[in-house]
Amino acid sequence: MSEALEKALEIMTSRLGEQTSQSEWFEVTQARINDYAEVSMDHQWIHIDVERAKAGPFGAPIAHGNLTIAIMGQLPIASVAEGPKIEGQKLGINYGFDRIRFPSPVPAGTRIRATSTLRRAEVKGNMIETMNEVVVEAEGSDKPVCVAESVGRMVF
Repeated sequence: MSEALEKALEIMTSRLGEQTSQSEWFEVTQARINDYAEVSMDHQWIHIDVERAKAGPFGAPIAHGNLTIAIMGQLPIASVAEGPKIEGQKLGINYGFDRIRFPSPVPAGTRIRATSTLRRAEVKGNMIETMNEVVVEAEGSDKPVCVAESVGRMVF
């Protein structure tokens, strides 16, 4: 193992269990839901038919679960983007998810934010694989709208 990789692993394991970031609030608009329906080809009425959705099980149109994931991945997470750089790291990549759940829907017009907590860091070849538990919450709600185990790789 290279010295840079060893030092990076030491830094990352010292951060296990720490909340690494919390994003700003972001509004999930009906227009964004409609745009996502076009891109994903998922035109289910619970997402895009406002009048029918108001009378449906959620009382309003709701965001697609995959839209919530896409937004979650793009929320400005300041402490990660602006935090201290780890010497020797060439880039970071999204490696996928171990688990994703949607405990609560995201009605159109809801503001969401994401909080991330580092849960795992281990060496995989010339990389450090990390797993962050990401919790997406809706403003004014006690129940999260998404809980995901996001896996990333730091390339050295």
